[in-house]
Amino acid sequence: MIVRTRPNLLTLLFTLRGSILPRVAPKLAGIVAVSCAVVWAESRWPALFPVTAGVTPFTVVGLALSIFLSFRNNACYERWWEARKHWGNLIGEVRNLARALPALLPEREAALQLRRLSAFAHGLHARLRDLDEAAAIDRTSPGSDLSGPNPTDSVLAAITRDLAALTRAGRLSDIQFGLLEARIEALSGVHTACERLANTPLPFAYTLLVYRTAWLYCLLLPVGLTGSLGWATPIVVALVAYTFFGLDALGDELEEPFGTEPNDLPLDAMVRAVDRIVHHALGEPMPEALAPDGYWLR
Repeated sequence: MIVRTRPNLLTLLFTLRGSILPRVAPKLAGIVAVSCAVVWAESRWPALFPVTAGVTPFTVVGLALSIFLSFRNNACYERWWEARKHWGNLIGEVRNLARALPALLPEREAALQLRRLSAFAHGLHARLRDLDEAAAIDRTSPGSDLSGPNPTDSVLAAITRDLAALTRAGRLSDIQFGLLEARIEALSGVHTACERLANTPLPFAYTLLVYRTAWLYCLLLPVGLTGSLGWATPIVVALVAYTFFGLDALGDELEEPFGTEPNDLPLDAMVRAVDRIVHHALGEPMPEALAPDGYWLR
C-alpha cells in the first residue's frame, strides 16, 4: 500500500511511485501512435474525415463507459476495503486473546497458545499469497499439528483442543472456555472471509467488457476529433486513454487485495503487528514495526 502525504503540485505531476502510469504507459504509447497516424492521414486525405462526423457518438459512449468503469472500480474498492476490515478484526481479536490468555492460563500453556496466534497470522498470510503455508506456520510455532487440508485452520483447531482439555481438567471454567472459544471462532470467520475474497474474483465478463470497450473507444476517438483539433488530437486522446486505462488497471490491483502490487494491502506489515502483540504479551523484545520503503508499505 502506498503511504504518503498529499504531494504538492510539482510533485503531483511527476510522481511515479504509487502512480498507475508505468503500468499503462505502453498502452498510452500505442494510442498516441495511432492518433498521430490518423492526424497525418487526415492532413493527406481530408475528405475521409469530414467534420460533420462530430463527436456526439463518442460523447455518449464515453459517458456510458465512465459510468461502467465507476461501477467496476467501486466493486473492486469494496473488496479491498472489506479485506482491510477483516485483517483489522484479526489484529483486534489477537489483542483480546493476548490480554485474556496470560490471565486465564498457566504461563507455559499461555505462551504456547500465543505463539499459535502468531502462527495463524503467518499461515493466513502465506495462504492468501500462495506461499508455503506449512513452512510459515512451522517457523513461528515449531511442531504444530498441520494435519488436514487447511494448515492455518489446523492451528485454530489445536488451540481449541488444548483449551477444551484444560476445561475438562478443571483448570478453565465453562464460561472462560466459552469466552475464549468465541474469540477463536471470530478468527475462523476472518479466515473464511479472506478465502472467499481470494477465491471469488469479480465476474470475468465485467473485466472483458470494460477492456474491449476502452480499447475500441480510444482507437476510434482520434477519427472523431482530428477534423476539429488537428495535431492537438493525440494530447486529448492520451488524457482520455490515461483516465480509462488507469481506472481499469487500478481496479485490477484493488480486485486482488492480498496481492503484492503497490496498491494492495500491506499484509507483511499487519502480520508484523500481530507478532509485536504476541511478543509483548510474552514479555519478549518486540520486532520493529515495518515502515514504508519509498512510500511503499508491504
